[in-house]
Amino acid sequence: MAILKEFEDMCDTPLGKLKQVAEAMTVEMHAGLASEGGSTLGMLISSVDNLPTGNEHGLFYALDLGGTKFRLSRVQLGRKKRRVLEQESTEVSIPPHMMVGTSKGLCDFIAEKLATFVATEGDGDFHISPSRQRELGFSFSYPMTQTSGTPIRWTNPSVSIDGAINQDLVGQLTQSMKRRGVDMRVAALVNDTIRTLAGERYLNNDVVAAVTLGTGTNAAYVERASAISKWRGVLPKSGEMVINMEWGNFRSVHLPLTEYDHALDVESLNVGEQSFGKIISGFHLHLGLMKCLRCITTIKPDLTLVGSILKDILGISNTSQETRRAVVEVCITVAERGARLSAAGILGILKKIGRDTVKEGVKQKTVIAIDGGVFKHYSEFSKCLENTLKELLGRSLRTLLSSSMLLMAPHWGRSSCSFTFPVPWHEV
Repeated sequence: MAILKEFEDMCDTPLGKLKQVAEAMTVEMHAGLASEGGSTLGMLISSVDNLPTGNEHGLFYALDLGGTKFRLSRVQLGRKKRRVLEQESTEVSIPPHMMVGTSKGLCDFIAEKLATFVATEGDGDFHISPSRQRELGFSFSYPMTQTSGTPIRWTNPSVSIDGAINQDLVGQLTQSMKRRGVDMRVAALVNDTIRTLAGERYLNNDVVAAVTLGTGTNAAYVERASAISKWRGVLPKSGEMVINMEWGNFRSVHLPLTEYDHALDVESLNVGEQSFGKIISGFHLHLGLMKCLRCITTIKPDLTLVGSILKDILGISNTSQETRRAVVEVCITVAERGARLSAAGILGILKKIGRDTVKEGVKQKTVIAIDGGVFKHYSEFSKCLENTLKELLGRSLRTLLSSSMLLMAPHWGRSSCSFTFPVPWHEV
């Protein structure tokens, strides 16, 4: 079909274009570190200046809040030789009325479930010193100011909690826990991508950045504190700072946007925003398209499943073989574009931190931790991303990199991500 060929051409991502995207990403990173609002990227200072070393030990709790549910977890850490001794988690759906209710109501609901979860601590091999207060790592999957957990905006169209924007959720949650008799301190506050970075660094000291490729998308990485021109105050003793990029809002003239992307943008709730996110994340890929993508690797010759999806999701009945094959090709094209652009974004990060070139006499491993349903569940997407990054890096650098440069964040229990480690770290 001529229209299909035209669409493929509009989505084309040759290496030259990807390198332009990577360079533009690096430029925007520099601009975002220089001044607030100076870039399409958020480049938010996370206030996380020390990452795990693998020596941490003890019992830790985590709250992962995002979307329509939250996850409560606990883990018993045992230092490097036996890093994870015991782990357990439970997932709780947030009632619809609370997602459009008040922040106090939500925090009270979380505290109630947390109290129930803590009460089962003795059922497993978990133990804590009688004199030590329990600590909670709070993972919050929305843009926020990092000093207290003040939401900047809701990025999920299903969530609109009254009284939460520009309010201190950590303070509200602390008060709710006190009312429910939960003796616990919120010791760390991070977003989901920084959570992945911290958790994977605990397991692998070569991790320098983390990327989320799921319903939404984001990236975080370790930056030299001295490179943050907009920093005000004393630089951290570690000399480093984790930066929350909020890269979904990245924009560039080099992005291969089609007329369909522009139409999607106009119909979205955040017109003109999240340009990068809308072409690489799962939320903005039509549900039917993603379902087709899932079955591509096991597709039958008659494309029966594709036909069923078109009927059930889009209401299109009696589709021909030609139409079904065209749908599969569109799925492949869109997924490949997203994977290759994701690789370009990662290259931009590597360029910024000087990991994109070979340094004479230096052999260093570089690992990027990746989390999110799109990367985890669509093998063709993850393969394409990794192969594209290898192409972009070139043979000379590729030989010095770890074979597992792209590290899929593992499941800890039912968790879709690594654990949030409270700070300060308990280290001996």
